[in-house]
Amino acid sequence: MAKDAVVIRFENVSFDYGPHKQTLDDVSFSVRTKSKITLMGQNGAGKSTLFGLITGDLEPTEGRILREHGATVAIARQVIPRTHLDMTVREFFQSGFKEKIYDIDPRIKKVLEAVNFDTPYDRIVRTFSGGQQARLLLASALILEPDILLLDEPTNNLDHAGIEHLTQFLVDYSKTVIVISHDADFLNKFTQGVLYLDVYTKKIEQYVGNYNDVLKDITARVEKENMKNAQLKKEIIAKKEKANEFAYKGGQMRMVAKRMREKAEELEEEIVDVRKEDRTIRPFVIPSQETLSGEIITLSSLTIFKNHTPEKKAVNKSLRKNTHLLLKGPNGIGKSTLLERITKGDADGVKIASGVRVGYYRQDFSNIDFEQSSFEVLKEAMIKGGEKFDEQKMRAVAAAFLIIGDMIHAKVGSLSEGQKGLLAFARLVLEKPGLLVLDEPTNHINFRHIPVIAEALNKFGGTMILVSHVPEFVEKIRIDETLDLGK
Repeated sequence: MAKDAVVIRFENVSFDYGPHKQTLDDVSFSVRTKSKITLMGQNGAGKSTLFGLITGDLEPTEGRILREHGATVAIARQVIPRTHLDMTVREFFQSGFKEKIYDIDPRIKKVLEAVNFDTPYDRIVRTFSGGQQARLLLASALILEPDILLLDEPTNNLDHAGIEHLTQFLVDYSKTVIVISHDADFLNKFTQGVLYLDVYTKKIEQYVGNYNDVLKDITARVEKENMKNAQLKKEIIAKKEKANEFAYKGGQMRMVAKRMREKAEELEEEIVDVRKEDRTIRPFVIPSQETLSGEIITLSSLTIFKNHTPEKKAVNKSLRKNTHLLLKGPNGIGKSTLLERITKGDADGVKIASGVRVGYYRQDFSNIDFEQSSFEVLKEAMIKGGEKFDEQKMRAVAAAFLIIGDMIHAKVGSLSEGQKGLLAFARLVLEKPGLLVLDEPTNHINFRHIPVIAEALNKFGGTMILVSHVPEFVEKIRIDETLDLGK
């Protein structure tokens, strides 16, 4: 395949999921072979839908999608499908092929080495941590040796070492890569161009440069368009005022007034539709459970994993109200498993005070019923939080997290991962927890929402346990104590 050949082209492509559910509107763009492209856009704009069109899992409503003859596509999705969680590693990799692969083991060995991961092939997928599953997802795409590699939030759950390894891999990768990610530092190290999916116009804007370059371009363009519009509006007002003045004088001046109104109308047509900024969630507070006092949770010993083997680790932590704990450690040591067991109340060596209400942000959202609607999830949360159901108040909380319109009655499973994340935060607001447990709460979340979320967590007055591999986010959070499971 020639270096500068176009490997994929969208020609006047539109796509909708039904009436009033359009995602793309007459979109045209092209991607050249061996280029490294970032796909940006607001949560719910349709980035994963665009990936579905590229893979062929979805068909355009209008227009056509052209791929270089013989070009293959593989995607590393955000999360492992639930139907695959009980597979062994070997079965998981085999599931990506249409035919039986008899030499699958050496192929698995090669791609696991590429993602810096070593594991037995008969281990069950659901037993891996989020970071380990992220490595499996990437390796499952690489094993297909695609000409076009699609990565959907590949740094989610990865620790610092994992992100560095992935970054270098992408820098060295000799084929086409298109990445969805909100991790600016990660993207800036290899991105050569950006496709921006505008949630309002349903169009794709194409830019050259890295993530920061594009943000600067967009900001400069918006400022320039706003200045031009302001000048035009000023001229329009002046001409309309003059037109009214001349019309009042009567006679031949009425013709002058008419021409001035026509000129004002021409100027109005020159006003450009300034690209709207992504909506940001409103500032919010997660109310803490009332009547909390004394020790909320004590940790005397924990189970960690080293080389896939459980070990007991003696600790001595006692957390009271308004105390925030950061839980650290490399991928696979057992952080997510520990958080899950804490929320279930069956973690050895951990005791939660009687009557404490636990709020849990789980990184894969599996503690939310995907068959329920957002309305049902939030209604249950409000009742759990000790309030009588108030639909108006519940809808106001939902709207603050951009859960509006048809979304409120849509099944959770139909939401994008970013929208599920916002729903999870809305649920916490209504639950009013005494103990807040957060497992990678920035995964899938638009970068514009991150400062708002950080500020809300800083103000949380209950007890909080946080796991996050995003240093820029952790730096914004008030942390009172740190527990490093790797030491």
